[in-house]
Amino acid sequence: MIRYDLLTTDCGPLLIAINAQGLCHVDFLEGERPLAIQDEWQQDAAALAPYLAEFREYFTGERQEFTLPLAAKGTEFQQAVWLALRDIPYGETCSYGEIARRIGRPKAVRAVGAANGRNPLSIIVPCHRVIGQNGSLTGYAGGLAIKRALLKLEGIDS
Repeated sequence: MIRYDLLTTDCGPLLIAINAQGLCHVDFLEGERPLAIQDEWQQDAAALAPYLAEFREYFTGERQEFTLPLAAKGTEFQQAVWLALRDIPYGETCSYGEIARRIGRPKAVRAVGAANGRNPLSIIVPCHRVIGQNGSLTGYAGGLAIKRALLKLEGIDS
């Protein structure tokens, strides 16, 4: 069973969903590819309270790292990319090419981009910190305005 709740942020409503193992979805309800709440999901503010608390702290600048249990599902390659994304420090960015090198697949830049785009745990797995090789902002499921806002929150002017 998946339980969820919503958090109002300056970037728009944020959907946070958990399963028995932990956090399985974090996505903005507005943007280019918003995640739809499924009919079988159950809204449960009490179960999500500790999760929402950490996100509130992030959006007020009080939290730079999360301690929540994660339960994202993906291929072995996607999991490797998402793990590398979690190593990008708060307030810093890196390129898709750098992530490809970090996971030992330097020629897999496009595949890294695709895995980045399939990231089900926005913010926690900080795909917003990945930029183009030339420093340009590139795609983000929530849209470039949200990506820019998240980077600004972390002290990065883009």
